[in-house]
Amino acid sequence: MKRKYLLPLFLVFQIIFLKIIAFFPEVVERFYSNGLYVSISKISRTALGKIPFSVGDLLYGIVIIYPLISIWKTRKNWKTNWKDSVLKVLSFLSVAYFLLHILWALNYYRVPLFEKMKIQREYTESDLVAFTEKLIAKTNTVQLEITQNKNLKVISPYSQDAVFRMTQNGYDNLAQEYPFFKYETPSIKKSLFSLPLTYMGFGGYLNPFTNEAQVNDKLPMYGFPNVVCHEMAHQMGFASESECNFIGFLACIKNENLYFQYSAYANALRYCMANIGMKDETKFKILKAKINPGIIENYKESELFWEQYDSFIDKGFHAFYDQFLKMNQQNDGMESYSKFVNLMVNYYKSYEL
Repeated sequence: MKRKYLLPLFLVFQIIFLKIIAFFPEVVERFYSNGLYVSISKISRTALGKIPFSVGDLLYGIVIIYPLISIWKTRKNWKTNWKDSVLKVLSFLSVAYFLLHILWALNYYRVPLFEKMKIQREYTESDLVAFTEKLIAKTNTVQLEITQNKNLKVISPYSQDAVFRMTQNGYDNLAQEYPFFKYETPSIKKSLFSLPLTYMGFGGYLNPFTNEAQVNDKLPMYGFPNVVCHEMAHQMGFASESECNFIGFLACIKNENLYFQYSAYANALRYCMANIGMKDETKFKILKAKINPGIIENYKESELFWEQYDSFIDKGFHAFYDQFLKMNQQNDGMESYSKFVNLMVNYYKSYEL
């Protein structure tokens, strides 16, 4: 067989392998997520964590620009050499697909956090309302403690770099209770693509090839700590968006800093209220009236921010990412972000908020 067919054929084998490995989450959990991946991620973050800029974003920039240059240079020969060109593209995708999964994405196939923490999957509407009422009380308390005025929105006094440094406290406290949430060797960066990320509608992402947590530096600061903790959860090998929302929430509320706690409580409350609003508008209005006006002002701040960048671009990328998630064991696609409400409601049936 000619060499040019080997990598495209390898891509087919990879796809088949992933279909099979999906039936063996315990194997992935033991040998990859708690084995090989731990070493890979530590090496990546040790090598790149101290570099002040995003190496992963630079790599993405090269990957975007280089093919465009190649296409332009070979544009006159495309009709005659289209077969070789297609094989080259498939070969590149095969290598990228392999690196993606060996460096991080096999975590999509690990044991779900529901099973790991023995948390129920389902909850009733009354469970959700009861939890949301507790969450409103908690968020109101923290907001009032910070501002001393229930009508004022929370304004963070910290720089983004300071937030990066302060996140460790929450994870250290969380790891005392759950050792598998231990976070070491930070590698958290402001994304060089923050503006494009904003137009795409994303607060951050994990670069799976460099294991850098990329955070959109244009976000409203009151919610910034929660986004950072979410991306750090991805670095620990948790691929599910709902699980990372939940882990990020726990890491923020375990942080001794009130601004971190507020960031998590306000974000969680918004998700819970959205779920209630879809089911019972009357109950939504009753509960909304109990929320301090200052918290509502923070929500308006966030809405105004995203409205500035609302376009067909974010809808297109959300549709793409929705399909990507569905292809990688998250059948709910983009809706999986809000599924962490299931984890929160059922977790706090056994614990005090």
